[in-house]
Amino acid sequence: MELRIAGTVNDSIVDGDGLRFTVFTQGCPHHCKGCHNPQTHDFNGGEITDTSLLLEKIKGNPLLDGVTFSGGEPFCQAEQLAELGRQIKKIGLNIVTYTGYTFEQLYAERDKNGWGDLLSVTDILIDGQFVEELKDWEVKFRGSSNQRYIDCQKSLEKGTVVLAEI
Repeated sequence: MELRIAGTVNDSIVDGDGLRFTVFTQGCPHHCKGCHNPQTHDFNGGEITDTSLLLEKIKGNPLLDGVTFSGGEPFCQAEQLAELGRQIKKIGLNIVTYTGYTFEQLYAERDKNGWGDLLSVTDILIDGQFVEELKDWEVKFRGSSNQRYIDCQKSLEKGTVVLAEI
């Protein structure tokens, strides 16, 4: 399945807990002021890759704790990432997904655009747009204090946000 990406990082320690393979998706509708990855905003930028190639790279690193979907906006390619996520779960890795949407927005629209499918494979959801005025170096794995570190599976079960411990 084809996926438009800005790039990958093979061994990140800043995109979630543990050693992670990070996929930076290409394309973002949010355009947050002060965005850390503004080069990912253009929906026509980056490169097209196949999710099977990404999976092989992930399988090739036995030290990984998990995979992170970042952006750009991962939920703009939710179906492709959900399929990749199902394969990642089969090899026993966890998934962190960053999004500029809130959990509440995604949950309300979960039957559209593959959003529910991507939520279903996400262990930790880091939600909310980056707000430059709330930039905070003390909030682990997040850029601004409004962003939440969410236990996605418990939140789906309860239908409301359940924060995860970091």
